[in-house]
Amino acid sequence: MGVLIIEAFYGGSHKQLADLLVEEFENSVLCSLPAKKWHWRARTSALNFMQTVPASDQYSILFASSVLNLAELVALRPDLGKLKKVLYFHENQLVYPVRKSQERDFQYGYNQVLSCLVADVVVFNSLYNMESFLTSICGFMRLMPDHRPKNLEGLIRPKCQVLHFPVRFPDISKFRLPHCKRTHLQSRSAVRGETCLADSVPAPQENTTGNLMDNSTQEQESVHFLSQLERLHSPVVKADDLEMANVSRNAKSDQQYGEHFVNSNISENVAVQTPLHIVWPHRWEHDKDPETFFQVLLKLKGLSLQFNVSVLGETYTDVPDVFLKAREALGNSVLHWGYLPSKEDYFQALCMADVAVSTAKHEFFGVAMLEATHCGCYPLCPKALVYPEIFPAQYLYSTPEQLFQKLQNFCKRPDIVRKHQYKGDIFKYSWASLRSKYQALLETESIGNLLQV
Repeated sequence: MGVLIIEAFYGGSHKQLADLLVEEFENSVLCSLPAKKWHWRARTSALNFMQTVPASDQYSILFASSVLNLAELVALRPDLGKLKKVLYFHENQLVYPVRKSQERDFQYGYNQVLSCLVADVVVFNSLYNMESFLTSICGFMRLMPDHRPKNLEGLIRPKCQVLHFPVRFPDISKFRLPHCKRTHLQSRSAVRGETCLADSVPAPQENTTGNLMDNSTQEQESVHFLSQLERLHSPVVKADDLEMANVSRNAKSDQQYGEHFVNSNISENVAVQTPLHIVWPHRWEHDKDPETFFQVLLKLKGLSLQFNVSVLGETYTDVPDVFLKAREALGNSVLHWGYLPSKEDYFQALCMADVAVSTAKHEFFGVAMLEATHCGCYPLCPKALVYPEIFPAQYLYSTPEQLFQKLQNFCKRPDIVRKHQYKGDIFKYSWASLRSKYQALLETESIGNLLQV
């Protein structure tokens, strides 16, 4: 029997999970809508799927994300209501941040509560996501003027479980890596399901002259670093040609490729102590709080501290004005600016960075920060939302001032982060670690057994 996967917002982590399940589970069928106009998907997608989901007696499980109003769909399609219905929460609308409280649309959270009531199993990608939703139901329903329903949390909670989003971490051994990251990753223990660099790349020769690389290594690192930045924006250029290219001090400082920019004005001895490379790998939207991030960077720049920055992440219809202003203000500190549609190029950019920063006001899981950490970046995250659940305390900050102080120290001593080895465990969020739990979730066993996963 098959799995019917319905994704009303087929983009970002929603797309990643849907594609993964289709790939891993035979006899699965995906029905989706493009990742546009999120609010309209939440309002009207059930009507669309009523007409587009083919009728079949081969389905046994319906797996849908919480963008869909599941209650509407099963009312419109009684045949789908007979399936075991699994509802997956990437985020929840009861605590999703809005810029002004009066902008919160009651309907979106209400739809999710209704969907939970008709689902057989409700799955959240983090404990923070689950608890913030369940404990907010009562207060949310007080927005109703009268005749408020009672004990909805009590009806929904027994159906709920936490099953982390399964990240497919890349094999970073195929990417160009700075010397420090090669050293760290070669010493990382091989874990099943995670490719260790030591399995595929020879260990570097030990440096007997101290912590600094010798001159030949420095020169090689400089050429490799610059060549890799060039490659991101000139995919038709062969890597071998770039390796042989002469690195000029007078290289053009701002090259544009599509909507992306790269600063190439880096001296030949860059590898001796290259400026700290900070990456911000998030959607260009207000809930990721780019304002705070750029304020901190401009404060660093105002103190004449040296750093480079790559601002990645996907853009949608409305891009906050702060991005344009920050691009101009940061000037030649920018190494990369814009979305990289190629996953390979995206991971390569992460591999070249030192520190990954989140300033999010909304995060229910945080795939981007885990991917950056896997690629050897030192993570800096708010001490809030889901982050304390995933990252050890040393990687968390409480205020923008604390973030500034950490980055200020790293700018002065980039070697601090380059010598650092991550103290947490990201393997438990990998598909290799979570596969068996998703298999149990999508089996046709009884619901009682399923909730014991």
